[in-house]
Amino acid sequence: MVFILLTNDDGIEATGLPSFADALAGLGDIEVVVPDRERSWVGKAITRFDPVAVNRVELAGRVMHTATGFPADCVQLGVHALFDARPDIVVSGINVGYNHGAAYLQSSGTVGAALEGAIAGIPSIAFSMGTAGGDWNTWKLWAESPESIPTWERLAELAASMVDQMLKSGKSGAVSVGLPDSADSDTERRVTTVARVGYDRLFAETATDVYEHTFGGLLETDTDMAGTDIEAARTGVIAITPVGGAGFSETARALAEELLK
Repeated sequence: MVFILLTNDDGIEATGLPSFADALAGLGDIEVVVPDRERSWVGKAITRFDPVAVNRVELAGRVMHTATGFPADCVQLGVHALFDARPDIVVSGINVGYNHGAAYLQSSGTVGAALEGAIAGIPSIAFSMGTAGGDWNTWKLWAESPESIPTWERLAELAASMVDQMLKSGKSGAVSVGLPDSADSDTERRVTTVARVGYDRLFAETATDVYEHTFGGLLETDTDMAGTDIEAARTGVIAITPVGGAGFSETARALAEELLK
């Protein structure tokens, strides 16, 4: 029986987590290990000096594990410490908002979890969901509300089918998949590169010598977007982007191309 490890960076309260776990359970045995709170913007951080506490909770009729650490910690624990067997695949997400563009992708805890799986030699896939237009803050409120659950259920089935493809391919590596909120099984898929973009100022001074992350940074769009993950998102197609550190990129591309089929 296939063993799937599911994590995320939006934490145990992520709106789409129950439906994604249910969809993946149709492929094999699934264990869920997620942060006990939202852990966005942490990349592939690993807890070094503080202890990481793990608890079991029941959510939507399923026992899940929460950890006080980061998404990559969850993968480390799920691969090496919590279970008798190693997972056959690490699945991360589905994140609220696209993880695309060099700066945001490298900051993503969702993608960081997939990279941790790849370092362990386990095929890994990170999913994120976004929208092509509209006000971001309004869309995010909708995506985290009960009204969005049918969308999460549809995307969960689509993402699970891609996980199944990945398992059957037998290839290793890590990929990041950007799913438009309108996506279904007929939506075009495209292997993409990471857009070389950054962001502007992120922190605002809220008191003397005190700064808070305000999410105010803007993508720098003076770069050619052809063939990139951001271009795919803007045109409403599914972006499949190979990701990885030194020595992983070519392996990940072969894996990404399997998901075009």
